Amino acid sequence: MSKKAFTEKEIALLSSNPYVQSVSPKGITYSEEFKQHFISEYHKGKFPREIFDEAGFNVNILGIKRIKSSSERWRRAYEKEGVLGLKDSRSESLGRPRINELSLEEKNARLKAQINLLKAENELLKKIRMAERGLNK
Repeated sequence: MSKKAFTEKEIALLSSNPYVQSVSPKGITYSEEFKQHFISEYHKGKFPREIFDEAGFNVNILGIKRIKSSSERWRRAYEKEGVLGLKDSRSESLGRPRINELSLEEKNARLKAQINLLKAENELLKKIRMAERGLNK
C-alpha cells in the first residue's frame, strides 16, 4: 500500500476507468482483465508506465512507485501460478483458516508431546519448591 493518499477528485477520476474495480483513499484494485492485459503487453516489450498510460490511467496520480510495485507483484504471480495468480483471492480467503482433521497418529503424537511438556513443567516446579524450602530454612 502506498503512502500517497488519493483525494476525492482523484478517486472519482480513477473510478471512471473501466480497468478499476474499486478505489479508496489508500489503495486501488485493478480488474483481472487489466492485469491480464498488462502481462500480455509487458511480454510484448512495453514498459509498465507505458501500459498504464495507454490504459487511460494518469501516471502522475498513481505514482511511479505504485506502478512499479503492482507490475512486480503481477509478474511474480504470473510466473508462479500463471493466469490464476492474477486473480484477486481476498474475498475467498477471509476469516479464520479451516482446521483439517488430524489422523489418529497425529493426535497421539500431539498428546504425547503435551504429556512430556506437562511432566517437564512438574519437574521444574518441584525443583523451584525445593530451592525455596532450602532458602527458608
